[in-house]
Amino acid sequence: MAEPASPPRTRSLSQKVAQIPPSGIRKFFDLLASIEDVISLGVGEPDFVTPWHIREAGIYSLEKGRTSYTSNYGLLDLRFELARHLERRYGVDYDPKDELLITVGVSEAMDLAMRAILDPGDEVIVPDPTYVSYVPCTVLAGGVPVPVPTRQEEDFQLSPAEVAARITPRTKAIILAYPNNPTGAVMDRPGLEEIAHLAEAHDLLVISDEIYDRLVYGVEHVCFAALPGMRERTILLGGLSKAYAMTGWRIGFAAAPQDIMEAMVKVHQYTIMCAPTVSQYAALEALKNGEAAVLEMLEEYDRRRRVIVRGLNEIGLSCFEPRGAFYAFPSIRATGLSGEEFAQRLLVEEKVAVVPGNAFGQCGEGHVRCCYATSMDNIERALERIGRFVGRVWV
Repeated sequence: MAEPASPPRTRSLSQKVAQIPPSGIRKFFDLLASIEDVISLGVGEPDFVTPWHIREAGIYSLEKGRTSYTSNYGLLDLRFELARHLERRYGVDYDPKDELLITVGVSEAMDLAMRAILDPGDEVIVPDPTYVSYVPCTVLAGGVPVPVPTRQEEDFQLSPAEVAARITPRTKAIILAYPNNPTGAVMDRPGLEEIAHLAEAHDLLVISDEIYDRLVYGVEHVCFAALPGMRERTILLGGLSKAYAMTGWRIGFAAAPQDIMEAMVKVHQYTIMCAPTVSQYAALEALKNGEAAVLEMLEEYDRRRRVIVRGLNEIGLSCFEPRGAFYAFPSIRATGLSGEEFAQRLLVEEKVAVVPGNAFGQCGEGHVRCCYATSMDNIERALERIGRFVGRVWV
């Protein structure tokens, strides 16, 4: 007689992982995938193809057999070119040998920064709403995220006074993310200088995610590390995904003082080894010769930005003017619907995809994110459908 089957083993999962909810963006796109002929204002990536000369550099690197590992820090030529780029644009100087690290996108750079600086219970101040990975990265590194609300009536800029009110003896770092995803906000120089004063007064680090630094419209992008006294307190994060249309190449970078960088590289070398070699050669070409393509794409994004913001306001969805990135973040409160209800019904009834604002934090509720990195035709048709949907809801 056969012995009875053993009961299934209970798996022991990390409580930190178990308590982190799935990405609100990915959850929504699972629904999107089941519906055909959708106009998507959801995916946060350029609709442009990587410029040919950059792709060609990647192809050439493969033809030459450059398929081995690079240094953990990344190609030295790429780091030298990146150092020149940062000095030329922002006047901030980094040693390419031990203060710059090439990463697998900015997402890896953020994870490395958190794991390099946080001890269990350390607090990290995080703007709300903001990009979806910051809170989970903090938690996974043993830290405690401390949200600070930002508001449409204040152009979603981080309030130094509200930051100051949340600083405690356990505060280790402040995250800055300007230009901002999802709001499109750009923080002005006086506001950043006040944050700098707080960091100095309380001996804090600042992690400044500036992945959208090249995508600003009619305003100046201020590199936080270039502010007086901030280079030694800042972990500067950036990359090529957005401005150069290179999301799939997965190339980001971190710039930081040597002691912090050494800690980040310890984690990087044991988990990643190095960023993809072919992508690093493509990135080198982008930094050397990609400026014309960046400016061309920037001009087109600006044209789309003005159309979608005007269109949303005309529909009756109050939308402040985003000055960076490629997102509009209109309020949908006047409809009486929650962000998730609005997004789900708009998708099902009119086949337009937007992302509920609460995917980016509690303060995103009452808004939806609309990405205008899509064709003008798609934007105009989407606005027509959104207007039709809003008209029905209000009736």
